[in-house]
Amino acid sequence: MKRKLMKSMIAAGAVAMICACGDDSASSNPATPIADNACAKAVVMADAWLLNNWVIYADGNVTDLAGAAVGYYADGIVMDLAGAPLAQNVNLADLTACAANASINPDTGLPVKLSSSSEASNPGDPTNPTSSAGANPGDPTNPTSSAGANPGDPTNPTSSAGGTDPTDPTSSAGTEPTVSSSSVNTNPELGPDGFPTLESYGAPPEAYTKDILSNGKTGWSSRYWDACKPHCSWLSSVDTTSEETYKAGRTVARNCNIHDVEVPAFTLGHAVQQYWMGYEGTNSACVNENAGGTYTCTDMAPIQVTENLSYGYVAAPGAQFGGGCGKCFHLQFNGGNHANDVKATHKALKGKHMIVMASNIGYDVEEGQYDMLVPGGGVGAFNALSMQIGVPASGLGANGGGFLTECQQSLGWDNTVEAYQECVIKKCDEVFKDWPNLLRGCKWYAEWYMAADNPTYNWEEVECPQYLVDHYMTTINTKIENRFRWRDDWSDYKKGDPLETQECLTDEYPQGCAP
Repeated sequence: MKRKLMKSMIAAGAVAMICACGDDSASSNPATPIADNACAKAVVMADAWLLNNWVIYADGNVTDLAGAAVGYYADGIVMDLAGAPLAQNVNLADLTACAANASINPDTGLPVKLSSSSEASNPGDPTNPTSSAGANPGDPTNPTSSAGANPGDPTNPTSSAGGTDPTDPTSSAGTEPTVSSSSVNTNPELGPDGFPTLESYGAPPEAYTKDILSNGKTGWSSRYWDACKPHCSWLSSVDTTSEETYKAGRTVARNCNIHDVEVPAFTLGHAVQQYWMGYEGTNSACVNENAGGTYTCTDMAPIQVTENLSYGYVAAPGAQFGGGCGKCFHLQFNGGNHANDVKATHKALKGKHMIVMASNIGYDVEEGQYDMLVPGGGVGAFNALSMQIGVPASGLGANGGGFLTECQQSLGWDNTVEAYQECVIKKCDEVFKDWPNLLRGCKWYAEWYMAADNPTYNWEEVECPQYLVDHYMTTINTKIENRFRWRDDWSDYKKGDPLETQECLTDEYPQGCAP
């Protein structure tokens, strides 16, 4: 039976690793397998055929000579991991048939070539995604969105879903982030959601409200809430060189199911099997457009800390502008508007401060621009919010700008602060009445943010408040390695449910992954 590595095997954030495998007793052997000089160059874990620098197994899987996944074979065609043809009119009968020539080194878990000298074939470091043993194919089928539905298309000008470059010295990847020590509470009071209450963090550092209006670094804020899986929840957006760099970069951002329950950001690949083992990002609801996908957790909505300070999350510029997943920035609003169309709302916001944390990365976001996650701020190019809360797109305000833009269209473009606040709050109550975090963040925009449209500010990078860190970092994927089994549908997962695991590369299953 063929087990094709279909397109669905490609996953944003997948980190492919060579699998420690034994002979596949379920596979049919090639006719009269031989071990000639050509076969001796390859790591062959079961009887197979050799085609150029590829090994084709009887079950249809295709690897390179080191054993790393290349694609699959079916009906005379070798296809890559994305389903594109690599070779056609391939007749196995015309190829060199190779006998299994490798076993597993029990100490290292890596394939060992069987030869008179017992020379080991080391395909690379399976824990390092940049090594010859790793392959990160990305997900070419993922659309782009300001919420990071596509973790790897920095060339798309409409995307806010670019990636952190771990090789870039200006990137947040691989650097030790700092957390405001004054906001760490060793014995916090927990709220009903299991997180410490905002009050338990104590008074925020004075640095968060210092005056920076004359520092010369200006920017502006747009807004959106499409409910997509955060870009920083994709494994490909963080540094996975080692456990240390993964943890130093604050792991990955949390993501939730349709019922707002945190679920894994990545699991073992759904196509994991004897010849390929890797990790795969859980589906984004914006990519797959089904209720079983993953969403932004609603507690990432903005929250007021004091009369003059708030916390929130943003889509931030990429590493080329000093941005990156898990970084934090201090904004002080200066009373301006991005289009130099200053209204009473912008003046009312002047002098207030925000500390924002990057949970998404945008390559269409310019230096100093932070695209604010605001419920009711407009869904933009992609919309998982309608599916999550059961409200049609027409009920979520203008596609770009959300409730405020709709209110401006009905009230005029230069009305009073109070008129815009009242209009936005009414829409918040209508749409988010059953979603307390979204309702809080929506009303925050009207009441604390003064319904300001694309305001300008001065900004600086700062240490992250523990409150934002706690609501950002996954509580499930705390390590790169896990054994969580892939699920197409996370909609029925409830808080406290045990996560089903799949045993791979263990002493109990030395031949690969248990079925």
